[in-house]
Amino acid sequence: MKITNETKIGALTSIAIVLLILGYNFLKGKDLFTHSKKIYAVFKNVEGLELSNSVSIKGLNVGSIYAIKATDKNIDGILVTISMKQDVNIPKNSVAFINSGLINSSNIIIQKGDATDFIDEGDTLLTQDKGNILTEFQASLNPVVKSLNGTLGSLDSLIRVVGSLFNPSVKDNFTSIIGNLARSSASLQILLNDRTSSLARSMNHLDSFTSNLASNNQRITGTLDNLEKTTAKLSNAKINETLESAQGAMNALKDAVNKVNSPNGTLGLLLNDKKLYQNLENTTRSLNILLDDLRLHPKRYVNISVFGSKDKKGPLMAPLNDTTANPPKSK
Repeated sequence: MKITNETKIGALTSIAIVLLILGYNFLKGKDLFTHSKKIYAVFKNVEGLELSNSVSIKGLNVGSIYAIKATDKNIDGILVTISMKQDVNIPKNSVAFINSGLINSSNIIIQKGDATDFIDEGDTLLTQDKGNILTEFQASLNPVVKSLNGTLGSLDSLIRVVGSLFNPSVKDNFTSIIGNLARSSASLQILLNDRTSSLARSMNHLDSFTSNLASNNQRITGTLDNLEKTTAKLSNAKINETLESAQGAMNALKDAVNKVNSPNGTLGLLLNDKKLYQNLENTTRSLNILLDDLRLHPKRYVNISVFGSKDKKGPLMAPLNDTTANPPKSK
């Protein structure tokens, strides 16, 4: 049987179409001859994600993007179908997120969890929306830009203030201030260099004083030690008990003085009762009269014949004047 050229052309065309479809699907990451496990993930934004982009775990390519479609007409979510090329265990609490790059295309990274149950075919992964590198860079750059704007505003204000300082009147004031400072520093230098000045003498005296302190350091230390010992002895002394004893003695003396001053006691009566004093004085006067009379007229009180007749003179009625200094002569 002879094959016509039309048949050959049709067969070659069919083979070319099949090869084209197989190559296109191969480039898209679809394998028509093997069955792979399909899992799903729902994202709110899949910007930069395309079909056949890789899906990796810990940097290992374990699958690719098989399909991307909206979950509803409002595009509240975007369903991404992942074709797994390798049979790996993915815990059910694993999280998938889109990693957007600057140079290469976006891909999905699965961050493994620690659950003991694993995802089966047809399950949906947990997802987390992360901004791309440009978004994160812009978010981190915004505070820096705000701070830079504030710094530039402050710098502009400072430049304005500095510019206002260089008007002619203010400039002259600055010139005079700087001149005064120069003259003051020169005067201070002269004072420091002149050894006969009061400042130089004061510095010399201060130097001598510090030298004396340094040379007498041991004596000062000994004096401080003695002072510390004295204060320690004073703190250990029974000052409170001594003061209490002295207070008690003062109270007792005060009671004794009060009793002496009181008219109820013997000493009080002797000191305060005038009548008793007068009685004592009269008694002493009478005793003096009796002794003077006995000395002048002994025969009146002792009747002995040896002395002659009885003395019939009357008794003394008053004491003799200064009888103790000039005693009377015996008859």
